[in-house]
Amino acid sequence: MELPVREDLKDLSPYGAPQIDVPVLLNTNENPYGPSEALRGAVAAAVAATAGTLNRYPDRDATDLRKDLADYLGHGLTADRVWAANGSNEIIQQLLQAFGGPGRLALGFEPSYSMHPLISKVTCTRWIAARRDEDYGLSADTAVRQIREHAPDVVFLTSPNNPTGTAMDLTVIEAAYDAADAGIVVVDEAYHEFARTGTPSALTLLPGRPRLVVTRTMSKAFAMAGARVGYLAAAPELIEALLLVRLPYHLSSVTQAVARAAIEHRAEPLASVEVIRAERDGLVEWLRIHGLSVADSDANFILFGKFADRHAVWQGVLDRGVLIRETGPAGYLRVTVGTAAEVAAFRTALEDFI
Repeated sequence: MELPVREDLKDLSPYGAPQIDVPVLLNTNENPYGPSEALRGAVAAAVAATAGTLNRYPDRDATDLRKDLADYLGHGLTADRVWAANGSNEIIQQLLQAFGGPGRLALGFEPSYSMHPLISKVTCTRWIAARRDEDYGLSADTAVRQIREHAPDVVFLTSPNNPTGTAMDLTVIEAAYDAADAGIVVVDEAYHEFARTGTPSALTLLPGRPRLVVTRTMSKAFAMAGARVGYLAAAPELIEALLLVRLPYHLSSVTQAVARAAIEHRAEPLASVEVIRAERDGLVEWLRIHGLSVADSDANFILFGKFADRHAVWQGVLDRGVLIRETGPAGYLRVTVGTAAEVAAFRTALEDFI
């Protein structure tokens, strides 16, 4: 029986990276270092303390978690300028529910995070796939010209960008914000903690910009992908608008407890960030020495190529037990930076092709 699915959804496929059972998984940009015994104990204790109250609804405003996140972010932020949800994807969805919708436009510069256009579509927001520069970067002139041409209600900027991995200059964000006029500008900083030393955050641009939003996640640097916690920083009045569309009690008591425990013990997962950055920089150098084109990376992944038949390379690496991602511009592949052993396995698997 054919179900009456919305016509504009019938051509879509569910989002998801390939899940293949191989020894080395380097395709979903996860942090390869799981929680230590001490952190697992802290999380377990936090959940146990919450278990006795599970007959009650959670704090619908996640007040304590938002205080903790504000303290972590710094930049003078307070709880009323921070919001949390089930992963950064729910954050994006809430933003589009509040500021997008029928008759409104969202614009992003592709190639970029594939969930931005997908969530736009399911919230009935028309998506504009704007172009990047020839090198897949984004200059202020390129951004401003297309924002003024389309006058979107929501603009998405990604820094570091996925899949290229390169951070965006703050002058581009400033120019995009000014060009957006009355539109909301969302800077997706899911990978910011991995950025090279001296790379500033868009959080520094928040004062005096009530239409600017900076989104983050605990899935990457905090190694909490399984906890599903995303968050944003913005003006208090913008967060008030999100309360109109958030589901009642959307963030469970268990999720809030796990997230707060991870933030309290953040020194350990954030220490892994330094290890991953060093491994990333070494892999970038190795790929370039072997004659490949590699995008500068401020993330925990690397975009590399260019291959005449990238699928053949992807398959060949997979046949050798390493799963990477076939995504991004034509001819390019993306690899997540794993442990030293996982990166070594990737190098060995790729050597036949380079």
